[in-house]
Amino acid sequence: MLAKMTIKNQLTLPKSIVSEVGTPEYFDVETRNGQIVLTPVRIQRGDAVRAKLADLGLGEGDIKDAVTWARQAGTTAPQK
Repeated sequence: MLAKMTIKNQLTLPKSIVSEVGTPEYFDVETRNGQIVLTPVRIQRGDAVRAKLADLGLGEGDIKDAVTWARQAGTTAPQK
């Protein structure tokens, strides 16, 4: 089957292909021996949050401190 790439690098996947893999919102994209390989990925919200925290270098202690701070009565957010 053919899929045409638009000038904005967008592809429309054939309906028969999509019906075989379901309707994932995200695909892992890689190249293998000159071919583009799409693998359906179902991202869990928790996984996305954990990945973002890791990107920011925040650990469990940081999160615990932030929750403790937020739960303190009368606490206001620090001004920037």
